[in-house]
Amino acid sequence: MLEPPIIPLDYIEYNGQHAEKVRRVVIAETPWVLYVNRRELLTFMCTPTRLHCLAMGFLLSEGMIASLDDIWQLRVFRAENRVYTYFPAAGLNQELHQKTCEEAVGSIDVRLCRPPPPRPEKRILTSGCGGGLTFDDLSGQREPLRSDLRIPARRICEMMRHLHANANLYNQSRGVHTSGLYDSVSGVQLVMAEDVGRHNTLDKIRGECLLSAIETRDRALVTSGRISTEMIGKSRKMEIPIVVSRTSPTVTSIRLAQSWNITLVGYVRGQRLRVYTGAERIDFAAPDGR
Repeated sequence: MLEPPIIPLDYIEYNGQHAEKVRRVVIAETPWVLYVNRRELLTFMCTPTRLHCLAMGFLLSEGMIASLDDIWQLRVFRAENRVYTYFPAAGLNQELHQKTCEEAVGSIDVRLCRPPPPRPEKRILTSGCGGGLTFDDLSGQREPLRSDLRIPARRICEMMRHLHANANLYNQSRGVHTSGLYDSVSGVQLVMAEDVGRHNTLDKIRGECLLSAIETRDRALVTSGRISTEMIGKSRKMEIPIVVSRTSPTVTSIRLAQSWNITLVGYVRGQRLRVYTGAERIDFAAPDGR
């Protein structure tokens, strides 16, 4: 049976003077096995929300699909009688109440219209929460992004505040990452995702954008998580020129951002931020023009 994304648990809370037993919600982390054309590909450790978007975004990011047209059918076996089904030929994009075997629960089954490209033998275990996995080459061999986008520094701070205020799972339980795709001109949030794995939030966003025909190019990505090589790599594949984090990038992700012409901003706290690469895209003028 599918667990909810947050679960109430009993534990002891100590405030420096006395301890008390409390009951509060804790974020869930569950394994989901991804099958592609009947072959097991990997197991996601993730928060059990928007799992179809997670699978679609991951396959798109890894180059196993190029568009929705490559997917013949996708099923998420959420419970013995609940199966999310994406089957465009039958006009299905919804959760169905249908009987399935107990062994299938906890799996995501994707059938492609054609065989996927050969999978590289080498897998890269990334630094993502729960152990991210990619088959991609993270050496930086990609063309630099071409973008004339500019954004006021104050808007970056506003987007981070908006992301934090709307992080429902985080505000209830902590222990979860949040990422949002924003329109860089208006500052409007287009898509948001929460997950225990920061890399999973990007795949969920990309899958949601794929399903909803939302353009990712020339947007801003705002995230609560550390910017690792995998995070900056997924951003590059989405052609996002501005990547913003509440915390730190790694040295390698900074070097990749420089190579790919990505503006990388970290430690956005209140009115403060640090621009590690691509400062020419940031307008530092104060609101009154000074």
